Amino acid sequence: MATSQNALLDALPETGELTEERFRRMSGASVGEAGAARVAPQGLPPGPRWPALVQTAALLRFRHWMHPYLHRTYGDVFTVRLVPRAQPLVFFTRPEHTKEIFAADPEFFHAGKGNAILGPIMGEHSLLLQDGADHKRARKLLMPAFNGAALREYRFLVTDLAADEAAHWPDGVVLRSLDRMNVLTLEVILRVVFGVTDESRLAAMRPRVNATVDISPAVLLGWGYPRLQRFGPWRRTVQNQAELDRLIYAEIRERRSAPDLAERSDVLSRLIRHGVEEGDELSDTELRDQLITLLLAGHETTATSLAWALYELGRDPELLRRSQAAADGDSAEDDAWLEAVMKESMRLHPVIPMVVRTLMRPATVGGVDLPRGVTVGPSIIVTHQKSEHHPDPDAFRPERFLGQNPPTNTWIPFGGGVRRCIGAGFAQMEGVAVLREVLRVHDVATPVDDAPKVRNITSVPRDGARVRVSRRDPAHISR
Repeated sequence: MATSQNALLDALPETGELTEERFRRMSGASVGEAGAARVAPQGLPPGPRWPALVQTAALLRFRHWMHPYLHRTYGDVFTVRLVPRAQPLVFFTRPEHTKEIFAADPEFFHAGKGNAILGPIMGEHSLLLQDGADHKRARKLLMPAFNGAALREYRFLVTDLAADEAAHWPDGVVLRSLDRMNVLTLEVILRVVFGVTDESRLAAMRPRVNATVDISPAVLLGWGYPRLQRFGPWRRTVQNQAELDRLIYAEIRERRSAPDLAERSDVLSRLIRHGVEEGDELSDTELRDQLITLLLAGHETTATSLAWALYELGRDPELLRRSQAAADGDSAEDDAWLEAVMKESMRLHPVIPMVVRTLMRPATVGGVDLPRGVTVGPSIIVTHQKSEHHPDPDAFRPERFLGQNPPTNTWIPFGGGVRRCIGAGFAQMEGVAVLREVLRVHDVATPVDDAPKVRNITSVPRDGARVRVSRRDPAHISR
């Protein structure tokens, strides 16, 4: 298999220089760019006095302990300092403060600057890294690929892929639901977003995508020190990314000249067509950056939320029965329940710990005066655990999201404001479709407890959210 994949790569145009140049350009200098001068600690909200490297490592590696600890110790607003320049990151945990941040002028509250650590992988044209006019342009070009009509088309393929995945699960075994959901959501991304149909190219892309997703916090920290890229895991990351880029660029170039481009419904084809229609075509590099962004933002995040949902349903037979009844049905109320299961999974087990903005001029947030160069953002971990907004916050209760939703800015897995995740609707559609197909076929029971761990920038079940799956009696399935 490796030999055939290498042969496939060798037959494609060489694009390694583009990858190498991106890593050189976007490592080190881009991290903390907004505040080239070190921001003094005087006047900032309180926080730990540990070295910046220790704070950064703790925030990345032990976030589920770190966020609540800092909140208990320092209150609703606290500061940590991050490498490479000990730049301050100020966390806010009250919904009224989150509202201020999300509603702030995007010309002066830059999300792209705050996400700079992702630059070497995602690229400078990534929607997550752009600000101002560049962000508005990219979002305008991407939006039609995620509107209601497009989502209805995608749902058919997502449903087929989910049904095929569920049909192949063995009966009466314990499996790591995270692994199975990762396989499924990767297939969704490659076919629905990338539109890849050639089996040899799919086989070549899968392991390279998995390696891109499976980046450790240590590798992320390494982007602040470009010389590390010549060694060990950092060098392997660059090499893997070069191979994946080569496959993506080849797909883009072939798609531009595909005779059936006008009929294709995948996101890549829609982006190419829309750019032509608008007279504002995305370059190959821009398309590559947006595809990688959609991959990283929409693959493991959705897989993790689905795995946690199955894990939690497997712990509560009553909730499982109610969810299976919804899966067997096809009414709006059934969809609403399955969507509530996904939303509660995202609340109780947030995949992303925070969303951030970097101040391009002095500003006041929550009554706190902050200088230019400071990065601010709500702690999703703390926000989702506040009992005044989510009673009994440690319990899995999907009914929270039926009828009266929790107060605004107390459930923020997709961020908010003009930077709200463009794929939020896609993620929720995919979650409902997958849960329906899995629960129509299987009972799930959780044999052991699990806990979160950090992988790259996301939080995943440490032991893979193991569940025992057993085939349901077909007589119970109403359709």
